[in-house]
Amino acid sequence: MIARRLKPFVLDCLASAPAVVLLGPRQVGKTTLAREIAGERGGLYLDLESPADRGKLADPELYLAQHADKLVVLDEVHRAPGLFPALRGLIDQSRRQGHAAGRFLLLGSAALHVLRQSGESLAGRVAYLELAPFQVSEVEPSVERDLWVRGGFPDSLLARDGPRSLQWRRNFIRTYLERDIPQFGPRVPAETLRRFWTMLAHGQGTLLNVAEIARSLAVDGKTVARYLDLLVDLLLVRRLAPYHVNVGKRLVKAPKVYVRDSGLAHALLGIGDHEALLGHPVAAASWEGFVIENLIAAAGPDTVPGFYRTSAGAEIDLVLERPGGERWVVEIKRSSAPTLSRGFHSAREDLKPGRSFVVYAGTERYPVAQGVEAIGPRELAGVLASSSG
Repeated sequence: MIARRLKPFVLDCLASAPAVVLLGPRQVGKTTLAREIAGERGGLYLDLESPADRGKLADPELYLAQHADKLVVLDEVHRAPGLFPALRGLIDQSRRQGHAAGRFLLLGSAALHVLRQSGESLAGRVAYLELAPFQVSEVEPSVERDLWVRGGFPDSLLARDGPRSLQWRRNFIRTYLERDIPQFGPRVPAETLRRFWTMLAHGQGTLLNVAEIARSLAVDGKTVARYLDLLVDLLLVRRLAPYHVNVGKRLVKAPKVYVRDSGLAHALLGIGDHEALLGHPVAAASWEGFVIENLIAAAGPDTVPGFYRTSAGAEIDLVLERPGGERWVVEIKRSSAPTLSRGFHSAREDLKPGRSFVVYAGTERYPVAQGVEAIGPRELAGVLASSSG
């Protein structure tokens, strides 16, 4: 069992909020973590994909009132949208009885659907957390290379060998395309969506060009936007927004797009192992996306991520606006001996960050330029996590 860094945050939220929503894609470990917490607290676990458990909630007020003294875990809560008004009444009743916190832990794999449903019914009663796949801070240093190649989904990372890991990821992609995605919104042709997802993997970290993708798929721009919204909602794709600041320069307006889990990106591209990855044109962009996901997860939900690029070529891979407004900037290099471009220094002059880093594929920490530190992804993730409290 690999300890999840998010667990203390879940416990803290349960200590102060009546309900906690834990978001994350399927198979990321939400159920394992929730069952662990419920077991420690003598709680009740219900899987809303199970007809038997859904049947218990035919009259949710009656059934859940019998367990008012327990933490109740409701897995795949988006399966029962009509449940949220009942939860609101039960929470308010518990508050009147002196049980103000730790009533429900709700798990969901579709961010927008769960946020909309809970936001409408549980406003002021709920806290939100996202469980990402395994991060560098959660695994041993010897596993970091596998983490990049296989991604952070537990069954993929911990598979007996590379071929089994790759097969798991291919099955995961197929299941999402054929079973999970049709649950949300209008029907999307599975093969078209696979092609779209694969295009995003090929263009890992590039600026979104809706018109070009639409031409390749023979659909219109609105359809491309809908496909992208769906994959973002399912927490499978990150749309990294450009960081806008008033510097009197022309700034790029299009977002950058990443397949969030590097292992899924590699599976979509047919990359089976480390050697194949190093020889593939996507290697540097894959490393960039891998580092960005780890740093955003470590920085916590109160940090706003983005990237900076001007039409004149000033560019920084990741800008993190920290609580309080301080900016941290991060340039990402796959090289073991990183060098910085003129565009990076120009961007630093524009942004005037509080701290500046270049993340590289090494472990030593050292100054690489005035005010800029070279640092490995594991150590910078630790710096971000510790400074986030």
